[in-house]
Amino acid sequence: MKSILFNAFADKGHPQRLDLALDLARAFDGHLSVLNAVPYEAAGTIDPYGAAFAAMVPIWREEAAKLKADTEKDLANEGVAWDWIDCAGPVSLSLIRHSTLADLIVIGEKEPRSGGKSPSFTAGEVALGADCPVLVLPDECKRLDFDKTAVVAWDGSSESSHALRAAVPLLAKMKAVYLVTVGEGKKTDKDFDLPAIRGADYLSRHGIGCEIVQVAADDKGVAHAIQSAADTRDAGLIVMGCYGRLRLAERLFGGVTRAMLTDVKVPLLLKH
Repeated sequence: MKSILFNAFADKGHPQRLDLALDLARAFDGHLSVLNAVPYEAAGTIDPYGAAFAAMVPIWREEAAKLKADTEKDLANEGVAWDWIDCAGPVSLSLIRHSTLADLIVIGEKEPRSGGKSPSFTAGEVALGADCPVLVLPDECKRLDFDKTAVVAWDGSSESSHALRAAVPLLAKMKAVYLVTVGEGKKTDKDFDLPAIRGADYLSRHGIGCEIVQVAADDKGVAHAIQSAADTRDAGLIVMGCYGRLRLAERLFGGVTRAMLTDVKVPLLLKH
């Protein structure tokens, strides 16, 4: 993961997310691209005549300039190659456009500029549309602990396969890896198009050992079962496929994805 794209947003979790992104850049001897998107589109939806837009533009520019100055100061002595990207428009579109030559996108769990409410539609949209995996960080997360385990949610689908493949560089650094399937009653012939053993075989070719675990679904749903499995195994990373369709107007993504983004407890790696 040599090219890491980081979403810069001036909230209380920004310093911790930036530190974690820097740690990843060091771990992989990579380059950090810090992207700040000024949401010029926001005013147009509530102010078609442009008065509020005209008033907000200098405020947004001042915020962006301060964030850039603070970030430059923070990164001055970090020993990591980096660059700053200024964008105008929706955060999700800006990240997707710049994901074509990125190996990883790092973003916070909260929806930018929405009062800090979850789930992050932006994270879901980016995961569905980006060309690389998205690492969603809890607000209080200060580091990605490689001394902990990783839980990979596996259902045999192409989405979970893509997520597994994208996560290999991170999984190779984790203490242990668990391939977790969630049982939801009687299986049919269509379940598990690729059995878990295929995922384990793939990881073994990359020198990564794993344990296959099947857990039962509970009344709280698949997402809760995955999170419980992660808690039980002291996971520092959860990997899962992102399900849904990229519809920026409707912002729809799958139920399990939505549930996982609603309550991000440990770093969550998503790939469509």
